[in-house]
Amino acid sequence: MRKSVWFLLSVIALVSCTSKNTINMNVFETSASGKLHAVKDDFQKTEQHSAVTIDTKKRKQTIIGFGGAFTEATAHNINLLSPENRAAIIEAYFGDDGAAYSLTRTHMNSCDFSVSNYSYTPVEGDTALEHFTIDPDRADILPMIKDAQGVSKEGFKIFGSPWSAAPWMKDNNNYVGGKLKKEYYHTWALFFSKYVDAYREEGIDIWGFTVENEPHGNGNNWESMHYSPEEMTDFVVNHLGPQLEADGKGDLIIMGYDQNRQGVPEWADVMYRDDTTKRYYDGMAVHWYESTYDYFPDMLDYARQAAPEKILLQTEACIDNQVPVWRDDAWYWQKEATDWGYYWREEENRYLHPKYAPVNRYARDIIGCLNHWVQGWVDWNMVLDTQGGPNWAKNWCIAPIIVDPEKDEVYYTPIYYVMKHFSKHIRPGAQVLEVNHTDGDLMITAAENENGSIVVVVFNEGEQPRSFDLNINGTERLIAIEAQALQTIVIAPKQ
Repeated sequence: MRKSVWFLLSVIALVSCTSKNTINMNVFETSASGKLHAVKDDFQKTEQHSAVTIDTKKRKQTIIGFGGAFTEATAHNINLLSPENRAAIIEAYFGDDGAAYSLTRTHMNSCDFSVSNYSYTPVEGDTALEHFTIDPDRADILPMIKDAQGVSKEGFKIFGSPWSAAPWMKDNNNYVGGKLKKEYYHTWALFFSKYVDAYREEGIDIWGFTVENEPHGNGNNWESMHYSPEEMTDFVVNHLGPQLEADGKGDLIIMGYDQNRQGVPEWADVMYRDDTTKRYYDGMAVHWYESTYDYFPDMLDYARQAAPEKILLQTEACIDNQVPVWRDDAWYWQKEATDWGYYWREEENRYLHPKYAPVNRYARDIIGCLNHWVQGWVDWNMVLDTQGGPNWAKNWCIAPIIVDPEKDEVYYTPIYYVMKHFSKHIRPGAQVLEVNHTDGDLMITAAENENGSIVVVVFNEGEQPRSFDLNINGTERLIAIEAQALQTIVIAPKQ
């Protein structure tokens, strides 16, 4: 009898020991050495070794999603391709085997990444918007969204952002610059409601809005419409919120601000000042253009502390002021890209804009945002041509996928795979988890999906390979990551 008990205890101990050192997982890696979301299953301890612990009991914000924007430029570009390449791009962004985008943006009226200036309200003085029409979206944007809906198994959210009202509603009678005239605040609120109805008639549900893209403007270079925090809050509290509520659309999301992170305190203090100002705001949207390396964790924390119950989204990012580099993956890992601030920022702030590596900037920013309360991260254009357009203002930028319509060729840049590392594996409803690690040269974030799978994303920006012992709830596994590499570890849910 004693021998049987001893044998049983030995088996239990052996199983326990084996379990302690086993994590059922899949690992994907993108690296400067040429890997592109490739499966990795060989792990060797390196000289630079550390420990990473994921605390599944300490949960933070809930993820809304990851994705990009349906711009006219993007949709126009894919319409110029062969049906096979068009379908492949849609599948790459929205299919289960692709990036499986879950949160997207589109522009209301034209923006710089439009072929020309246009408005859904072309008739001057039409304050009741009887002539409202989304006809400008029918050739390119609407077909792309519908195709994306057709391949997305879980679906995706769409929020709209206006760059400018029609010139006749503005104090400078121009798409570029100026402010919305006070007498048209009600008409402009009605514009949002009409937009929802028009898209719904096309079978497309709008999840919400940002009130205005970049309310501080863009140096009067393309469509813009300026608001102060007080003016935007007046519009939301007294016009937009009540209009949507009266039209039975009170569940639509309204996000304020929608510009660079350094402006967060000024806007949060007004938006979230009291119950009246808070009432219709569901959250705040921010962009990343303030710096090429600083993701401003203090600003993100400020937004969270100002209103912990409100949404915080990163709604636009891109490699701006840069003509795309074609089929040269190595360039995207090198510190050669420049941005607007490298040339035009005021001298005292130009230090925020050194040359940088595009992959590093994306990976660092997304991880940094997730570790500081951001609930969703949305890229800008999904597809641009080899010039970085089309863009009527000649504001050339880079997108994760570049196309040459004349040759019917497609280039999936390393940035596309960076986005896939997050969007494919961290799904809506996931909760960000507490991460502790002993190697300060690694950036790490983690989240648990609703199905119980745990996703850990690790970025090694350095020139040396690194390894670490990954510990989750007492279960441990050796992991190694290449130099200059982004890695996603997907731990299967407990059976």
